[in-house]
Amino acid sequence: MFSFLVATVFAVATGSAKAQQFPNGTVRIINPFAAGGATEVMARAIAQRLSEVWGQPVIVESRPGAGSVLGVDSVVKSPADGHTLLFTDSASFTITPHINSKLPYDPLKDLAPLALCARIAPVLAAANNAPFNSVPEMLAYANANPDALTFASSGVGSYMHIAMEYLKHMTGTKILHVPFRGSNLVVPELLAGRISMYMATLSVFDQYALDGKMKIVAAATEKRLPQRPNLATIGEAVPGYFISSWFGMAAPAGTPSVLLDKIHADIMRVIAEPAFKSVFVDKQFFQVGDLNRADLIKTVHAEHKKWGELISLAGVPQQ
Repeated sequence: MFSFLVATVFAVATGSAKAQQFPNGTVRIINPFAAGGATEVMARAIAQRLSEVWGQPVIVESRPGAGSVLGVDSVVKSPADGHTLLFTDSASFTITPHINSKLPYDPLKDLAPLALCARIAPVLAAANNAPFNSVPEMLAYANANPDALTFASSGVGSYMHIAMEYLKHMTGTKILHVPFRGSNLVVPELLAGRISMYMATLSVFDQYALDGKMKIVAAATEKRLPQRPNLATIGEAVPGYFISSWFGMAAPAGTPSVLLDKIHADIMRVIAEPAFKSVFVDKQFFQVGDLNRADLIKTVHAEHKKWGELISLAGVPQQ
């Protein structure tokens, strides 16, 4: 018993010492999507402040491919010392595991959730040449012209993909899916009118819509956005329809809990700062996360189950 207590005290002391010394070199934050997208923009904002807080370089590396799998896998296989982190959307935890039968990792076991940084306010945007200006008009056209309309996503298994498949399931419409490797690759296609519609966070489309280069059709949130009270929700035309998604940080499983707690506290400090909120809340309509690590883990597991049921209802096959 005495030796066990000594070992426990030593382990705690060692972990505390590691946390106090962290980081002792460059920290890499992996963005598993294409550069230029919303995940990279937020990751860089957080990385810049963490670099100032920690006094060490914090860099963001974009590693897109296979619907975020390549980037996530690189983090899973990294040393569990806090110097390689993952910044991704919730689909990496909640959607991809249900549709990728060859996933080389289990995100619920191989990643340690660190922080829910921001909840997303998704909207449905359409090309100016799309033959509709509202959800009822879109559904009417899709029903009269099966597979004539297209919707883009940032990859098979992304929340945009499943959200649109779920909408198709609820409405019985046939709309073709066109996957890309990142939202920055979709926008030029939408502007050119080669894609009918795309669902993503409002910040992706807002300036283009204000400039008259595309149109925002509806919000995919449960309630109307406070910043856009005149924008209808999809649920107003399709009762019961809404989606939620978020951006968050994770570390490789096995990272010492005391180190996870330190990184979590520092991230939460950064996202609570007025400078972060002025950009991502006031201007980009996100909701800053406020969950502790224990509640975040519960949320990840609950949403993993929920999206699995959603995927089943939408009839999205495993690949």
